[in-house]
Amino acid sequence: MDRRAFLALAATGGVSLAGCGISAVGDIRATASSTSEATPAAGTTESGGQSGIEGDSRRPIPQNVSLPVPKSDLRKSVAKDAIPAITDPAFASDWDNLEIELDSGTYRPQLGVDDLVVGVELGRNARAYPLRVLSWHEVVNDRFGGLPVVVTYCPLCQSGMVARRGVDGTTATFGVSGYLWHENLVMYDSATGSLWSQLLATAIRGSETGTQLELLPSTVTTWGEWRDAVPETTVLLPPPRSDTVVGEVRFNYGFDLYDQWAKVWDAYPDTAPGDTGGDTRLRARALVLGIREGDVARAYPETQVGWVPLVEDVVEDLPVVVASVPGYTLVAYDRRVGGTTLKFERDGNVLVGGGSRWNIQTGVAEDGPFEGVRLRRANEYAPMLWFAWLAFNPETEVWSP
Repeated sequence: MDRRAFLALAATGGVSLAGCGISAVGDIRATASSTSEATPAAGTTESGGQSGIEGDSRRPIPQNVSLPVPKSDLRKSVAKDAIPAITDPAFASDWDNLEIELDSGTYRPQLGVDDLVVGVELGRNARAYPLRVLSWHEVVNDRFGGLPVVVTYCPLCQSGMVARRGVDGTTATFGVSGYLWHENLVMYDSATGSLWSQLLATAIRGSETGTQLELLPSTVTTWGEWRDAVPETTVLLPPPRSDTVVGEVRFNYGFDLYDQWAKVWDAYPDTAPGDTGGDTRLRARALVLGIREGDVARAYPETQVGWVPLVEDVVEDLPVVVASVPGYTLVAYDRRVGGTTLKFERDGNVLVGGGSRWNIQTGVAEDGPFEGVRLRRANEYAPMLWFAWLAFNPETEVWSP
């Protein structure tokens, strides 16, 4: 029985375990562009000179992917909604004084400064989604002001994806289908039952096949680093404060079983999920940030980027700056601002370029001639494990110093 299959028992109190499972299908590659029309944070403008995040939801489907994906390529790991998506999220400034009643008694889950979160900043709203919660639920249906979004996380791939929930002019509600495609989360939408690939942000089976979601920028970092970078942030509260597709649920969010599995896999790599198809350039579970521009895909390994203050590079015709930041993660920004390609240096956790100092976590200039301008993120997805990026980008290059 794999990790996901245990979750059906967790729902009945049998075993406390959640997360993606394992499947194996042929290589595919994604060619996505992050998009949004959300209003930038107060006092900020996008580096492209327009409000919001530039982009287009119409992304080319990889040439070696045939839609709909054959059902035989999907693996049924658990029952539909056995991993219950959050449909009515609640937020607070922190988890202080949070109490959850379990059959075994009252416990107080703690959110420490070193706990990882998916950070999202849209318009005048900034929110953190702790992996302690996402590892149990994987999908959060949320709204930023009037903008409906879906926040997703696949624990097996360590891949985060955030997108608008607009589908054919309506607001979709997403859940966890129980299927896996290429070891990655497959969602469903409640209106049509169509199946959606997380790492393609595209419907792969059902009446919505070929429909794509507009990607929104996100990052994975620690709660402490995110809160320092965006002090006005709120943070997702775990159920039962937040409601789910199956109603009220109560899990022990203080217990991170995924972390226990990760330790086993790191100690015994041959037992770890993730097929690299014989590619030995990186360990299967190495953390990478992937950038795709045109026909070029390039992966930036966290360990190698961490050897240097920052990386200035050009992916096809996209000039980027990539940096390792506190919280075991990476950021990447488009270096073009107002028609000029900036050169950057690093001063601690600040990027310095064009006479301004830029917040490394948010990409916002804090002073100088570009004060208030936000660099556009160069990556469509938050950092993920190498085997996941490779599976969806088999022709990828790997950056090295």
